[in-house]
Amino acid sequence: MIYAHILNFNVTLKGDSEMLTTKQNRQELIIAALLIGILIISLFSINFSPVLAADQETAQGIVDNAHATFISFMSDPKYTWLHENLRDARALLIYPQVIKGGFLIGGSGGTGVLLVKDEKTGDWSQPVFYTIGSMTIGLQLGGEVSEILVMVMSDKGIDSLFASSFKLGGDASIVIGPVGSGAKQNVMADFIAFAKSKGAYAGLNLEGSVVAVRDSLNEAYYGKAVRPVEIVIEKKVSNNGSSQLRNELRNKAQ
Repeated sequence: MIYAHILNFNVTLKGDSEMLTTKQNRQELIIAALLIGILIISLFSINFSPVLAADQETAQGIVDNAHATFISFMSDPKYTWLHENLRDARALLIYPQVIKGGFLIGGSGGTGVLLVKDEKTGDWSQPVFYTIGSMTIGLQLGGEVSEILVMVMSDKGIDSLFASSFKLGGDASIVIGPVGSGAKQNVMADFIAFAKSKGAYAGLNLEGSVVAVRDSLNEAYYGKAVRPVEIVIEKKVSNNGSSQLRNELRNKAQ
């Protein structure tokens, strides 16, 4: 039904008698923009969860992609600040793919993993699956695909992730990390984010994005329903499929 409305949205220019009024044009444009926005958000996010069928995006696939994303950031000379300060991170959120698109109304969504460092041993926890999503209203047109890595720098940041969901920039502070081979700035925030993007949007803005636990993938990955604290603190479950990513983190974050 939505597609039919969009396909039928047109303006006839054959003559004055057939032209729509300015008011009608404006109403049609608003309706079309709203419908397109609804379609975008429905494609990218349901309760801030990407629409990905179990047979299309498995939990192990996300872990493997997160491993590849981490290697990509760590081998890129533009992210020297990240390389030099990774050892100070208390935890990492890694999103292999966050998709953003819009036409007046936009949306974004993606699924990634959180791993928390044991300060005593230097080991990294088993992964916890989280979504990230947002909705924006304003002048915008185009699409973007990003890989995002977020350093969690404080107890407040970690504690916020143990809630079922929270808003970046509201419940905890977030800044964009320095990029460039000579970046040496001192950065203070609960979360420090980096992104590699392809598409029409410029820059990175995660302020206001909602991060939420993806319980269904945690259950699929560990074979039973578990909360984030049971995975990273109480260590009640494990999956050998995360060993490559965890070992890579340990080696690079020393």
